[in-house]
Amino acid sequence: MSSTRHIDPHRTHRPAGHRGPLRICKPPGNATLGAGSGWCQGLDIPNELFLALGLLSLVENLLVVAAILKNRNLHSPTYYFICCLAVSDMLVSISNLAEMLFMLLLEHGVLVMRPSVVRHMDSVIDTLICSSVVSSLSFLGVIAVDRYITIFYALRYHSIMTLQRAVATMAGVWLASTVSSSVLIAYYRSNTVLLCLIGFFLFMLVLMLVLYIHMFALARHHLHSISSQQKPPTAHRGGSLKGAVTLTILLGVFFICWGPFFFHLILIVTCPTNPFCTCFFSYFNLFLILIICNSVIDPLIYAFRSQELRRTLREVVTCSW
Repeated sequence: MSSTRHIDPHRTHRPAGHRGPLRICKPPGNATLGAGSGWCQGLDIPNELFLALGLLSLVENLLVVAAILKNRNLHSPTYYFICCLAVSDMLVSISNLAEMLFMLLLEHGVLVMRPSVVRHMDSVIDTLICSSVVSSLSFLGVIAVDRYITIFYALRYHSIMTLQRAVATMAGVWLASTVSSSVLIAYYRSNTVLLCLIGFFLFMLVLMLVLYIHMFALARHHLHSISSQQKPPTAHRGGSLKGAVTLTILLGVFFICWGPFFFHLILIVTCPTNPFCTCFFSYFNLFLILIICNSVIDPLIYAFRSQELRRTLREVVTCSW
């Protein structure tokens, strides 16, 4: 955390001016020293914005979890995966808020700790953030696979995606996220760690791209078949346009929110001392804002579009239990 440089100046494992979330995001050596003038000074994003987005994401995803737990009609593998995504996004918000609170308490002298305790707390929060990020990405991929099975194996869906397999998938994702995050934080100085994280992101990007494009192609072919028989060209164009817009939103939001952060990691591995790269590093806080924004947008894409879930949300908000 950026606050720790006020406590222990010899322990600066993050770029100057950066607040969380991961020490692995720091370029080696003095790579950040080149970005000190003009537009390379980065953005001064106030803590209030991090706080506001974190609280908004926390409330949104908490409502999604409460609605799914309340309505038995939503007790299915598909909604369980959406619930796990909401929990992951909640952890992103909680870890962000916990880091901010810890930082403010230290900076204002309300909380006094030994440097060794501060380092331990730093590692715990880093692990929590990393685990929530990895699990969030993982459940985005799981939801894409679940939708793919729903469309291409509709008649066999309930035999393929049984409750036992859904539970095993969720448990596996959480376990893998926790273990891998602990390893990432323990060996954050290794480029191998960064390459694994980058490879994981690229795998998820390609997986979602292939699955959603294939699903859109099937929907477009189906609409084309209907339109050729019943001759309603406007409906065909409207359905194709709606599918293209949905696909663009899904993949566009994913790439815009996560892409800059992982491009930052790629630059750390490939050109940590290049002037252009060091200039890009100075905008790290902006990349964090985009990740938090993804936690705010996810419920709008994956949860709030369900009429059943929206109805339950209204009951939750109005306390109609």
